[in-house]
Amino acid sequence: MIFYDTSSLLLKADNLFDDDFVISSITLNELEHIKTSSHKDADVKFAARRILHLLDENLGNYQVHIFNTMMLEPFEELCYEITDDLKILATAYDYSKKKYCWDMKFATNDMALKAIARTVFNEEDVISIEEEEDDYSGVFDIQLSDDEMADFYSRPDENIFNLNTNEYINIYDKDHKLVDTKVWTGVDYRHLSYGTFSSRYLGDIKPFKGDIYQACFADSLMNNKITLVKGPAGSGKSFLSLAYLMHLLDRGKIDKVIIFCNTVATKNSAKLGFYPGTRTEKLLDSQIGSLLSSKLGSRIMVEDLIDKEKLVLLPLSDCRGYDTTGMNAGIYISEAQNMDITLMKLALQRIGNDSICIIDGDAKTQVDDIAFSGLNNGMRRVSKIFRGHNVYGEVELKHIHRSTIAAIAENL
Repeated sequence: MIFYDTSSLLLKADNLFDDDFVISSITLNELEHIKTSSHKDADVKFAARRILHLLDENLGNYQVHIFNTMMLEPFEELCYEITDDLKILATAYDYSKKKYCWDMKFATNDMALKAIARTVFNEEDVISIEEEEDDYSGVFDIQLSDDEMADFYSRPDENIFNLNTNEYINIYDKDHKLVDTKVWTGVDYRHLSYGTFSSRYLGDIKPFKGDIYQACFADSLMNNKITLVKGPAGSGKSFLSLAYLMHLLDRGKIDKVIIFCNTVATKNSAKLGFYPGTRTEKLLDSQIGSLLSSKLGSRIMVEDLIDKEKLVLLPLSDCRGYDTTGMNAGIYISEAQNMDITLMKLALQRIGNDSICIIDGDAKTQVDDIAFSGLNNGMRRVSKIFRGHNVYGEVELKHIHRSTIAAIAENL
């Protein structure tokens, strides 16, 4: 049994009901305050809303112990300031005595409260909750000894590394040499299957200098309905995405490319204000226009594709009610780190069965608005919800190929 204070509860959204737990009524009040507070950042406010939603959905799967002032009596002689934190601790102490929960753990990430808690609980019964970091990359790198490698290849239909469906595995030998790359299909392993992306717009494009992560990305593009690609600037996310879409467009495999865009100004930059012109002209003057012009060669090329209705630029502000069913389209969601969960959900629900989707972004370093950060980031949420589904692939690109300067700048 664990008794969570508010700070520790906020870190448990993804596996809250793994253990039996109790909270104080004070924590419920604090969560309600946090979710609407103007003094809390977007990440914390989102976590509070999500916890309250989970608690509401799972009534009966946890306990709430109601605080009353009588619970403070054991602490009065210690002369502590009466704060909400102390009230939560008093509630926990009262619960442990009344319910005879001698093995109960009190969880807090507040250092001061932890010190006070150790005056009434055993030291080993006062714990912290580690913030969970999701380092899923879609590609599992592993080094195997000769015996381990022989064992791996002797069991081609066993998921001995507990991979998700469509997750890649790079196998290195004892000398750190890449030996093989495979994909777990959910039934067995298969080899990578991809080719050169050729089009009149970008020529012949393939993974740069055999970059194995780009190769995994190329494989996912050709074998999955939806692929999420992430990585630092200059790693090839946008270039390979557009190369594949132009490849399909040139061969009549898709009829058009639709780009969902959220034109957020770059973080800490000066905003230029009003842009004249039509919606498309305004978008072409924004970062999505710069991206397309730089990758496809010129703005004239981009405008030609738009005029031929082969390319559609759709701001997320206008996509409610949009439906790609029947369009046979390639959907490209660029700069996806600048989308919260609500926007991402709205975008993905526009996509019909005859379309494919590429989600491209860098949620680690290129989020341009605090509203899209942390737990509220749509790109991160897609990764958690979609991974393991047989239509989905994910790849994190690791190497910056744009230039030596770009590679060094990543360390700034």
